[in-house]
Amino acid sequence: MMLEFKTELLKHQLRPVEKFNRLKVGALYMPMGTGKTRTMLEIIKNKLDRGKFEKVIWLCPCSAKQNINRDLKKHIKSGLDIFLIAGIESLSSSIRLNSFLLEYVKKYKCMLVVDESLKIKNVRAIRSTNIIRLGGYCKYKFILNGTPISRDEKDIFGQWYFLDWRILGYKSEHTFNRNHVLEIDGRNGKYFKMVNVDYITKKIAPYIYQVKKEEAITLPNKIYKDVYFDLDVIHYEKYIEIAEYLISLMDNNEPNTVYRLFSHLLNVTSGYAYTIDDENNKTYKYSFYEKPMDNPRIICLLNQLDIIGENKKVIIFCEFISEIDSIVEVLSNKYGAGQVVRYDGTVSQKQRNINEELFKSKARFFIANKDCAGYSLNLQFCDTVIYYNNDWDQGTRSQSEDRVHRIGQINEVQYINIIASDTIENKVIDCLNNKTDLVKWFRESIDKNKDKQYISSLVYSKSKKGKRGKDD
Repeated sequence: MMLEFKTELLKHQLRPVEKFNRLKVGALYMPMGTGKTRTMLEIIKNKLDRGKFEKVIWLCPCSAKQNINRDLKKHIKSGLDIFLIAGIESLSSSIRLNSFLLEYVKKYKCMLVVDESLKIKNVRAIRSTNIIRLGGYCKYKFILNGTPISRDEKDIFGQWYFLDWRILGYKSEHTFNRNHVLEIDGRNGKYFKMVNVDYITKKIAPYIYQVKKEEAITLPNKIYKDVYFDLDVIHYEKYIEIAEYLISLMDNNEPNTVYRLFSHLLNVTSGYAYTIDDENNKTYKYSFYEKPMDNPRIICLLNQLDIIGENKKVIIFCEFISEIDSIVEVLSNKYGAGQVVRYDGTVSQKQRNINEELFKSKARFFIANKDCAGYSLNLQFCDTVIYYNNDWDQGTRSQSEDRVHRIGQINEVQYINIIASDTIENKVIDCLNNKTDLVKWFRESIDKNKDKQYISSLVYSKSKKGKRGKDD
């Protein structure tokens, strides 16, 4: 079977093809929007032409299956029948799929491609165990991802154990951790520091190709705009009440206290509040506003949409399903139901695909959750993205930005952050800008300075009202 392509390789896609020409395993780390799928297809063709295998199993997130199929059809003129696409998540629970794939790799000589390889960073997870077992029958294995890690170098082990444990030289995660993970006792529980990282880098270097987006392609600038609004007086008092309550619990060295503090406060700034049960040391969440239009964050969003104008398609990323519900209701009432589509966990994959096409054709607003829409979507026909709110995960933020800032984008892309003044959201934005792990930074900060007033100053951050400049 021969592969024939409809599309040509770009210059930056030739280098990894050359590097992997003689390798049986490898890692292709290319940012979203730089064409890593097309690059991987060329690597496959080179080896297929030499008779190294007969079939390709392409594992990817379930939400990405439709887009991978679309990409294959876009690039391949003939030879599509050699590809079998399966959802990574399904390997956690589907006995039928696991059995089918095992029989498949026993019947055919296969190359195994794992797209979004950070999904296998935990080797003890059922999903990872099944993928590793599957890989044992495949001589040729490749992993694809935007970056090698999401948080720290601990992410490395699972991916490279899957490819070949001999590359790093560790037969178990325990041995890897013993040599590279230093456990530190902090005031708020244990955290980890990576050591001997140079050894890891040296070992994997012959088997990886990594490139930054700005090195691979030239794209229009990113423009960032921070828009501030004030919480109502009563709402801000509730924010302070919850903050002080959670800060007081930090003296008790509770597990996951930092995460709880951030999650609760971000909920409060988004229009929710908590009732405190001191006796049982619990909090109960409820909506602070009876109607969506009572929420100043919604008003701030509508003001920005008025400024953007009527001719722009807009993506709006939210953290919570209830926010998506509210925004869909408000925008449907104002602009018409046909102008609004949603993309989140409440929507079936089939309907998500329909909604994506509706957004491309006639709808103006794409209301989405980053966990669902932050991966695999090609939305470069849009150049305006609003973050209704943000969490502290730099990885998902970066992935979501790349839905529009990718090959095919011809306009400057504007990213608008909606921020509640004088709250933890100011620190979230600072850390996202500086590509800093907020939770880690906060934990280390309070370990160094145990004064409660200092801790309070971190969650009552003063607004830096203004605009960020162009992304370099």
